[in-house]
Amino acid sequence: MTSIEPVLGLDTAVFEDIVQTGSPQARQALAAELAGMTVNPDTAPGERNQIVPVLLKLAVDPVAGVRRTLAAGLSAFPELHPDLLFTIVSDEDDIALPFLTCTPALNAWQMVAILRVGDTARQAIVALRHDITPEAVTFAVNGCNTDVCAALLDNPAALLGDEHFQTLYTRFGQMPQIVDRLLARHDLPLDIRIMQAKRTSNRMHQLMAEKGWVAANDAAEFVADAEETTVLRILVEASEPELQRTIRFLTAKHMLTPSIILRAACLGEMRVVERALAHLADVPLSRARQMIYGVGLNNIKTLHAKAGLPQPCLGLLRAAAEVETGVREEGFSIDAGSFGRRLIETLMTRVEGSSAQERAKHLEFIGRFAEDRVRVIAKRLKADLMRAA
Repeated sequence: MTSIEPVLGLDTAVFEDIVQTGSPQARQALAAELAGMTVNPDTAPGERNQIVPVLLKLAVDPVAGVRRTLAAGLSAFPELHPDLLFTIVSDEDDIALPFLTCTPALNAWQMVAILRVGDTARQAIVALRHDITPEAVTFAVNGCNTDVCAALLDNPAALLGDEHFQTLYTRFGQMPQIVDRLLARHDLPLDIRIMQAKRTSNRMHQLMAEKGWVAANDAAEFVADAEETTVLRILVEASEPELQRTIRFLTAKHMLTPSIILRAACLGEMRVVERALAHLADVPLSRARQMIYGVGLNNIKTLHAKAGLPQPCLGLLRAAAEVETGVREEGFSIDAGSFGRRLIETLMTRVEGSSAQERAKHLEFIGRFAEDRVRVIAKRLKADLMRAA
C-alpha cells in the first residue's frame, strides 16, 4: 500500500521575487494580498506560517505605502507572529500608532515590553487600551512617566487598586496632571485625599508667610480651618469601613485633633464623633455610643477622659450628645445650622454647673467650628456674655 505524503500548498518563491524585484505598486499589491490571506479564516495555519518571512520583509519595505498597506491589512488579526507585530509597532508613528491602537494581537508580556522600551506615544496607547492587562497596569504605575500614567488614569478599563494609587501619589504627588485625576476618582483611598489636603494646607501656609498677606497667627488659624474642614468632609462622606480605617490613619499621623472632633460635634456629625471617641478611648463602637448617649453624666465624662481630650471639650460634647438624642427622639434629621442653634440653646440653658467662663469657651468653639450663620450667633452671644461678666 502506497502512502501519500502531504504537500505544502504554497510556493513562496513568486512572493520573494516580487519583494526583491517588483515595483512599489507590485509590492503594495502583494502586501494587501498576503495580509488578506493571513486574516482569511479559511487559510490553513501552515500556509500562514509559510508567508511570515515574506510579511517580515514587506514590513521593512523602503516604501512607506507598502508598510502602511500591510499594517492596515493586519490590524484586526488576533494572532500575529511576535516578530511581525513588533516590526510594525517599531515603524514610523503614522503607521505604528494606528496599528497599535486597534490590534487585538497584544498579550500581557507584549504590552509590558512596549511599556518597557517604547517611547511615550506608544506607551500611552498601551495605557489607554480597552484590554490592558493587570501586568501592564502595574508596570506603567511603577515605571512610566507622567503622561503615560495620566493616560492610564483616563482609561476606565484599567483596574487600579489601593497600592497602585499609593504608588502614583508617591511618585507624582507634586504633579497636578496626576493629582487632579486621582482626586476625581471615586475609588481613591481616603488617606490619599487627606494627605493631599495636608499638603495643600502646608503650601497655603508657606505662601501666606512668604507674601505676608495676613498676620502669622491669623494665617495659621485660617490654614488649619481649611485643612480640618476638608478632612471632616472626607470623614462625613466615608462609608463605615472607610471611616474606621481613616480614623486609624489620622491617629497614626497625629491628625485626629480635638478640634476636628469638636468641629464634627458643632456641625451635628455625630457619627464621626462616635467613631473618633471609640477609637481614642479604645472601646467598642457600641459601648462608646452607650457612654455618649446613656443616662448619667459620668458616662461621657469617662469616655472623654479615656480618649485623652482636653477638659474644655467635655461640656460641648455633652451638649452635642443631648441635642443628638433629642433629634433622634423626634425621628427626623436636621441640617448643620439647626443643630448648631440647638447646641447653643442647650449650652446656654440646660447645662448645669457651667460657669460663664466655661460657656464663653464653648461659644468660642461654636464661633469657630459651626455652620457659618451659627458662628455669627455664637460670637455675638460670647461678646454679650463677656460684657455681662
